[in-house]
Amino acid sequence: MSPLRVLFAGTPEFAVPTLSALLGANATEAPEPPVRVLGVYTQPDRPAGRGRQLQASPIKRLALAHDLPVAQPESLKKDPAACERLHAFGADLLVVVAYGLLLPEAVLAAPRLGCVNVHASLLPRWRGAAPIQRAILAGDPETGVCIMRMAAGLDTGPVYHRLHTPIEPTDTGATLHDRLARLGARALLEALPGIADGSLVPRAQDEAQATYAHKLSKDEALIDWGQPAETIARRVRAFDPWPVAQTRLGAETLRIWAAEADPETATTHPTGSVVGTSRAGIAVATGHGVLRITRLQPPGKRNMSAADYLLARTLDGVRLG
Repeated sequence: MSPLRVLFAGTPEFAVPTLSALLGANATEAPEPPVRVLGVYTQPDRPAGRGRQLQASPIKRLALAHDLPVAQPESLKKDPAACERLHAFGADLLVVVAYGLLLPEAVLAAPRLGCVNVHASLLPRWRGAAPIQRAILAGDPETGVCIMRMAAGLDTGPVYHRLHTPIEPTDTGATLHDRLARLGARALLEALPGIADGSLVPRAQDEAQATYAHKLSKDEALIDWGQPAETIARRVRAFDPWPVAQTRLGAETLRIWAAEADPETATTHPTGSVVGTSRAGIAVATGHGVLRITRLQPPGKRNMSAADYLLARTLDGVRLG
């Protein structure tokens, strides 16, 4: 069988395991068909860091390390020449993972087998930009990845294949991100043979079950102590590593990196009141139960344990928020 001619479009770290899997798909243990990656599309270099120097995306760095052609159009929708160059590759399939640019219908129809997307949720739940964090925030017991045939709508295409994973009580946005990135690579390799020979038929999504994962904003990071402790604890986990949950302490802003909910402990203190401190953490009254902060970051300081923070400061009688 001749190799499957694949173009890849992706930008952040989440896409790296999938491109790495495609680049290794000619290994003897890899499933048929073998894959030839023709080139990579990724977003233009962006300023980053304190010096605001232009930095290549993780996918661009991986592509260059493998001597792959790299294209970085500002837009595929508004640049006909960029669409023509994509057509010229003569790809069988375009694999898209967190690319970050809209694909016009001309691009979706260009490859012989169309375009597939590796999406980090169990579609139709959590279509959109932040499915990993929204699943944690909602208290979903599980999530997963879907290999979806791309259509004109936002994550509305039929699904070829899906893999599930539980959301553990200790999962953060960071840990779940990494696990789903690896799971997405596995799911794609499992689906490719059936996509290539037409034996794997995608199933339409149930529109009645669709939910939308809105993009995260910094405004969401501010803790509302009137919410239940379990809700706040999920917010802390979901917003690690960005935008990081935070609360006000007088004129300061404390970033909250880790916390545990104690929904069974009742308190009559006003919400946001510190009701106890110990080496185990800082206990704060919430709308229902107590939240124990275990890791935090004062302004201009490093991320530290609550025990270390309390060595230099007392919070007796303080109200946060």
